[in-house]
Amino acid sequence: MANAGLQLLGFILASLGWIGSIVSTALPQWKIYSYAGDNIVTAQAIFEGLWMSCVSQSTGQIQCKVFDSLLNLNSTLQATRALMVIGILLGLIAIFVSTIGMKCMKCLEEDEVQKMWMAVIGGIIFFTSGLATLVATAWYGNRIVQEFYDPMTPVNARYEFGQALFTGWAAASLCLLGGALLSCSCPRKTTSYPTPRPYPKPTPSSGKDYV
Repeated sequence: MANAGLQLLGFILASLGWIGSIVSTALPQWKIYSYAGDNIVTAQAIFEGLWMSCVSQSTGQIQCKVFDSLLNLNSTLQATRALMVIGILLGLIAIFVSTIGMKCMKCLEEDEVQKMWMAVIGGIIFFTSGLATLVATAWYGNRIVQEFYDPMTPVNARYEFGQALFTGWAAASLCLLGGALLSCSCPRKTTSYPTPRPYPKPTPSSGKDYV
């Protein structure tokens, strides 16, 4: 029962992480405009994501421009896009595989070992999905830090971490933790000792001593 509860907890955490990866990929606030200068106009907020850049006015109006050209994007943005999409696809595969291996499901009930291995494989795929998301967000965040502290970058062109980046880090952590918990469902190897042979029962003594 404890193993089934561990499976369910890992599946829930990993699934929440997968949903968080989708939300992080869709949000446009991967990096937000930094108001570090002295003469910065705060009447508008500028933020940028993987698919578009947006400007939010103080009146509440938001204008977004989708990145039209794929080849015109920098290598960091292209790699981050690819890793996030790969992580989402791997998470979708992991959900189907892990569902088959869950003890609360009816699939593969006749072969318990194979059923547990399906849960382990699903956990490994979830873990790989979390790694892809973690690498993507860490890479993108490192690029923001490098550009922020680069003396050649103008003050009015510096950005900081956005909400989507923190969401991606949280999603990656949940996928890694959930995948690790699912991987703990590995079936234990049963030790095959030879069955002990019963000793022959001694025949009861007749009470007569022979000389």
